[in-house]
Amino acid sequence: MYKIAIYGKGGIGKSTTTSNLSAALALQGYRVMQIGCDPKADSTKNLMKGRRIPTVLDQIREKGNGLKLEDIAFSGFSNVICVESGGPTPGIGCAGRGIITAFNKLEELNAYEVYRPDIVFYDVLGDVVCGGFAMPIRGGYADRVFIVTSGEMMSLYAACNISQAIKNFGNRGYAEFSGMILNSRNIENELELVQKAAQEIGTDIVKVVPRSPDVQRAENDGKTVIEAFPDCEMAKEYLDLASKVMEVCGHE
Repeated sequence: MYKIAIYGKGGIGKSTTTSNLSAALALQGYRVMQIGCDPKADSTKNLMKGRRIPTVLDQIREKGNGLKLEDIAFSGFSNVICVESGGPTPGIGCAGRGIITAFNKLEELNAYEVYRPDIVFYDVLGDVVCGGFAMPIRGGYADRVFIVTSGEMMSLYAACNISQAIKNFGNRGYAEFSGMILNSRNIENELELVQKAAQEIGTDIVKVVPRSPDVQRAENDGKTVIEAFPDCEMAKEYLDLASKVMEVCGHE
């Protein structure tokens, strides 16, 4: 089982990237699970025809000990298993603790044994790398971590913070930092800026994902590009990204 965490600053396109990765690999015959680790709970909606699924935390609050696996895991495009950890009521509680609670519940319900995924993607908000949001790195969940970034200053700043957290935990034998994914915003000298940041961090750019209106067009219909426009150039870019991610993860 390949266990991969995708981190990035909020709004940088990590959920779009992760969902298209999930869709691309599912079409190639892999059994894929995508776990959204963001209080907004919008990681998987484009795999679910635009529908927001019930979150683990909401279902725990509603059903308590009667919670079943089918209450929190849903089949999306090409049978991708979709889960959203969710978050606390705004202004009350800690979103990081919510991720820990959700992960514990998935283990308690034997989610990985029941669904037996080939690939698990953890889509993790990277603005704050507190203990809860670092759970996929340090808890023995993810084996590999990729950071989605652009050439914008705050995106690169977040990428630097995330990479530092990965290095801190990497010394303990946890997840390995496996590279950056440049989700282009078409700003001036973007590639050079991200290349410089990657060099300073000590990593590589796995793939430059170009900007395309097909992404927004697909998401307006509640779909990934892979589902909505499978023959377009952008779909080919995501398929290439999927191949490169799997190559980095050691799949021949």
